[in-house]
Amino acid sequence: MTPTNVKDGEFAGWQTWPNEPFEYATAGPFYLREDDKGMVAAFRAQHKHMNAGGVMHGGCLMTFADFALFALAHTGEGDGYGVTVAFTSEFLSGAREGEYIEARGEVVGGGRSITFVRGLVTADGRPVLNFSGTIKKRSPKATSD
Repeated sequence: MTPTNVKDGEFAGWQTWPNEPFEYATAGPFYLREDDKGMVAAFRAQHKHMNAGGVMHGGCLMTFADFALFALAHTGEGDGYGVTVAFTSEFLSGAREGEYIEARGEVVGGGRSITFVRGLVTADGRPVLNFSGTIKKRSPKATSD
């Protein structure tokens, strides 16, 4: 899938996948772009992302990290479709409303059908979640298994 360019707002010039209903409309929206350090995913923490304790819900952080797996593996050249087949994470700190949430990382290996990614999510530069995962590349029609 090809991401869509964002035209306005804080993330103008970034890209997003608006056809991903959960990651875009429900949990996000989340954004990606490439800069001089490589691929980066980001969003701004909102009230809807917080838990009752006033910090970002762990499920939101993990959802964003799953989005970041694909953003970090994205080459912009017809990446096709993929599914997460493995995911691990460790919570390091809490993120607060209004903070800039960012994920950076790297592809650490893979082949024709599997990609391994690891990364770090930060809140205003402070580490909040370490993650790694495996993406299984699929054709868009092969989504039932």
